Amino acid sequence: MSLLDLKNITKDYPLGQTVVHAVRGLDLSIEKGEIVAIMGPSGSGKSTLMHVLGALDTPTTGTASLEGHNLQELGENELVTLRGRKVGFVFQTFNLIQALTAQQNVELPMTFLGVKKSARAERARALLEKVGLGDRMEHRPNELSGGERQRVAIARALANNPEIILADEPTGNLDSETGATILELLKRLSVDEGKTMILITHDPDAAAIAGRIIRLRDGRIVEEARHVH
Repeated sequence: MSLLDLKNITKDYPLGQTVVHAVRGLDLSIEKGEIVAIMGPSGSGKSTLMHVLGALDTPTTGTASLEGHNLQELGENELVTLRGRKVGFVFQTFNLIQALTAQQNVELPMTFLGVKKSARAERARALLEKVGLGDRMEHRPNELSGGERQRVAIARALANNPEIILADEPTGNLDSETGATILELLKRLSVDEGKTMILITHDPDAAAIAGRIIRLRDGRIVEEARHVH
């Protein structure tokens, strides 16, 4: 069984008097431990597909399942719990909370799952060490560089030891050298920890770390290529 399985999904959004067909009859399976890059121009359905893959949204028709859980059959609370345990998100704009230190930002997802304070602190410190920020734990986001903020965001994504890391334009706000360092880190995490990595990206360098590149246009998959590294 695939980790993520989408069968003939569509996603429609009402927009005024019209309906936007963001995803149209799409099939996609992602296996555990894969690195998959999803590419396509603006309006191709990338963001919508990311929301479905990350259990942030459910399809209009078709079936979407995560580890055998049919997303359409889950209530909002069940979806929140599934996301919290199974998916870690990394965003282009980092989405860190400015008032919190790096360590507190990494601890945050664990508080939602009721992890004890001492265990949260220990895991957050270990994760920040892993991403090379052992000396920056008490710094707030405005005291960190863009690359350091993205490392905090990656550590936060790993907090609940999810199966899947969903990275939305993870190099979009970084210079090319910093971006390359972040991509190397994501690749290493996938290999070392068996994480399934899904990259939504315009960046060919980001797509190059993937074992499979999926290109979307007008809500459909138009090309799929496998990379051998």
